[in-house]
Amino acid sequence: MDTSRQSIIQHCLNKIEAWGNALPHPTMLFVYLCFIVIGVSWLGEFLALSAIHPVNAEAVQAVSLLNSAGIHQIVGKMVSNFMEFAPVGPVLVAMLGLGIAEHSGLIQTALRLLVIKAPSKFLTFIVVLSGVLSSIAVDSGYVVMIPMAGLIFLAAGKHPLAGIAACFAGVSGGFSANLMVGPFDAILGGISTEAAHLVDQSYEVTATANYYFIAVSTLLISGVATWVTERYIGPRLGEYQGTYSNEMSERLSDEERKGLKAALLAGLFIFVCVLWGLIPQDGFLRNTETGGIIKSPFMSGLIAIIALSAAMMGYIYGKVSGRFKSPADVIHSMEKSMAIMAPYIVLMFFAAQFVNYFNWTNLGLILAINGAELLENSGLGIVPLMLGFIFFCTLANLFIGSASAKWAIMAPIFIPMFMLLGMSPEVVQAAYRVGDSSTNIITPLMPYFALVFAFMKRYDEHVGVGTMMTLMLPYSFAFLFAWGLLLSAWIALGVPLGPDGFLYYQPSR
Repeated sequence: MDTSRQSIIQHCLNKIEAWGNALPHPTMLFVYLCFIVIGVSWLGEFLALSAIHPVNAEAVQAVSLLNSAGIHQIVGKMVSNFMEFAPVGPVLVAMLGLGIAEHSGLIQTALRLLVIKAPSKFLTFIVVLSGVLSSIAVDSGYVVMIPMAGLIFLAAGKHPLAGIAACFAGVSGGFSANLMVGPFDAILGGISTEAAHLVDQSYEVTATANYYFIAVSTLLISGVATWVTERYIGPRLGEYQGTYSNEMSERLSDEERKGLKAALLAGLFIFVCVLWGLIPQDGFLRNTETGGIIKSPFMSGLIAIIALSAAMMGYIYGKVSGRFKSPADVIHSMEKSMAIMAPYIVLMFFAAQFVNYFNWTNLGLILAINGAELLENSGLGIVPLMLGFIFFCTLANLFIGSASAKWAIMAPIFIPMFMLLGMSPEVVQAAYRVGDSSTNIITPLMPYFALVFAFMKRYDEHVGVGTMMTLMLPYSFAFLFAWGLLLSAWIALGVPLGPDGFLYYQPSR
């Protein structure tokens, strides 16, 4: 790349970084939004803002919170707003179990074995796939998998920066995809449920609502990232000329192997128990009234099952491998997980207040009704509207790094809007996943962007932010195109997004 073009890219990156740094902390953003909603609610009531609900034909009036009744509601329901906020409980429960699995070393060792044993011709695909799967353990992909990918590529005679770029694309660009349901699915589902209640109080978006879509997306992202790495990134970087040595152990210790075998047996036992509860018509995990799996104890308790499974397998691995010396170590692993979740808990407290204020004032519903009418009159089809929404999400992601924070702001507006157009919250949530994840890897405001940059500097001290952006942009564009095409085809074919992930919303449901 010539110097003038590189300077232009650097200038644009500096502008984006400056704009992003000018934004408040995500938590403070919700604090400000709470005050804005209160002020706008008074103005809305003063101006008599209203809309006609298309479902029940009733008038929806703006309600002010800037009066004695509103203040009583704000103060009286502050605790219940937080305690009943859907994204809080499931995520914390899941992280208790996953915390044991992570701090025991089970997740890191399993991912390491997966990558080490990968055949050379499938090395890139396995590295990317491992990166995508690592999102189940939150930070493990960034802290463990990405630096490991550089070492693995170096050991295989490939450029280590190509390994880091490929893994970063999987971990961050494919953050919304996975073969397993995890905490992020519970977060999105909870926020989507709260937003859907603006239109339908009985609507629930479960953690598995997008499961079919994200499972297929896992393979798509892995394949696309592999193609970009092999066809563009690798040839661009060429042969590695640096002096960095490979110090990664290429074999697992005996303790690690024994621990993995024991954990695998525990996992098989749990799997058999789950099948025992699901396969028979009168299985104990089926719906007692209908005998089906939809709205069954299995679906409602999936997060608990994941947490218990991860806890049991993690405990057994830690005990056999020697990582856990006493029960106190297990408790400490859960405490460490909760400590990591502290920023999330604080963020969700204020997000819960904002979402409820938005609900009480009817501003979100009025905006959704008027917005839906505008979109309907535009003459655009559902697929073009969804693609436009994806593009909007990609722009928002350049300035607000937190996926849950963005969705808590956007969901109360866009989910009701598309519901009134007949599209389900599950489809809107899937579109958000595509737009948000695809640009994670090109925004300097992403929390781990600087960490990945530091990993690259280990191998080449001349690497700059512009270099990193040049490496990651092809992944971002390829993800947006392929993932957007996948979602468009999914909608066009009418395939459910998950076990309970409907495409269309019908008020009678």
